[in-house]
Amino acid sequence: MTKSNHNYFDFAVGSVVLGVACLFFFTSLQKSKVSDANGYNIIAKFESADGLSSGSDVKISGVKVGSVISQELDKKSFQAVVTIKLNNDVKIPTDSSAKVASEGLLGSKYISIVPGGDIEFLSENQEIQFTQSSVNFEELLGKFIFSGNKNANN
Repeated sequence: MTKSNHNYFDFAVGSVVLGVACLFFFTSLQKSKVSDANGYNIIAKFESADGLSSGSDVKISGVKVGSVISQELDKKSFQAVVTIKLNNDVKIPTDSSAKVASEGLLGSKYISIVPGGDIEFLSENQEIQFTQSSVNFEELLGKFIFSGNKNANN
């Protein structure tokens, strides 16, 4: 193979790899249903938001209806203030509750919303009043292990 043919081959292979990478990126972006302006924000305060991050799912009955936008610390109450973007077509009653849930024992964390029965709905920047924090499995496991040793010694 001559040097000229070798350069064309490298260029062709590089172009194919770049094209496949772009296709993968756009397909992933489309499947993730990322939306920038379609939705409204609500707020939930938790004692602990362990495992949540920006982009974490927000689900109702196991169906994704939004995403976590941001988290910050309320410097007065020391609670985690989580901003959630919900799809415009999802209306949440004002007496709904939210909890930090897990996708299994070692799965990722998400916010699960349980709709209430109120006839009024949360609107932009309103707060979900009833929340339940994240369960720390490592802490639970430690308590289980050490409580088992105390019973064995007695």
